[in-house]
Amino acid sequence: MALNRLDLNLLHVFDTIYREGSLTRAARALHLTQPAVSHSLSRLRDHFDDPLFTRQGNQMIPTPLARRFLESMRPGLTQIQGAVNQFHAFDPATQRKTYSLGLRDILESTFLPQLVTRLEGYPELEIVSQRVARREMETQLAAGKLDFAVDVLLPVSNQTSHELLRRDRLVVVARKGHPLAAETLGMERYLAAQHVLVSSRTEGPGIEDFELSRLGVQRSIRLRCQHYYAACRVVEASNLLLTMPEAYARIIAERADLCLLIPPADLPSIDVHLYWHKAYEREPALVWFRDQLRAISTPA
Repeated sequence: MALNRLDLNLLHVFDTIYREGSLTRAARALHLTQPAVSHSLSRLRDHFDDPLFTRQGNQMIPTPLARRFLESMRPGLTQIQGAVNQFHAFDPATQRKTYSLGLRDILESTFLPQLVTRLEGYPELEIVSQRVARREMETQLAAGKLDFAVDVLLPVSNQTSHELLRRDRLVVVARKGHPLAAETLGMERYLAAQHVLVSSRTEGPGIEDFELSRLGVQRSIRLRCQHYYAACRVVEASNLLLTMPEAYARIIAERADLCLLIPPADLPSIDVHLYWHKAYEREPALVWFRDQLRAISTPA
């Protein structure tokens, strides 16, 4: 098969398999049968004399040649898709679509319940939430493997768009019946207590510690752990205090013997941003989904 006769539809199939990482999910996204997608992949393999994708468990992993080919053909395919999309509206009630959303665990708990509730009337839509390393976020967005990411403010290139979705303040969590729970939590009492710090790092300050340092004070960290849920379980069974984002704290406190206290200092808020790649920002299905994410987010 000559290169200039390579069917454009095959390129679309290649791009979708690359993005979905699965023949089954690619077939669903393309509204094709899995045998049809497999046949297209076979034609591509014959053309390039390369397997293009190898199966590892449930994932189709691109070969080095496939990665190089995607990098070279992506700009042209994106331009063609953008031109086509301008003439095709998206109907979420009738069209099948899988959205890939990059979320960290705490944001899954605060975003997904509202999102699923909002999308109840659209049974053809599927949401895939995944944790993506921050250093890989832009690459995943550019490759189309990720439609959107929701995270704190991060440094990104001018090819990645972002906007503030919500601003979450910090609160102090203590067990119900804690000696400090019935009193105003002043700085003196806050510093006299022992604290839990949640961080993926094994050392270094938390966001709240930067402000405390600016005020010339330092708190006592008794426990450092990786997840807020585990930290809340510890706080529930001890006199330790935990400073954490309010939205997630309220979710956990609904099912635990915990109370929320106002911090003794004006601590910085957690700004949560929505990220997407500029190459896809006019695609109707993604414009619609972006609006849904905005709708469930508390204005800043």
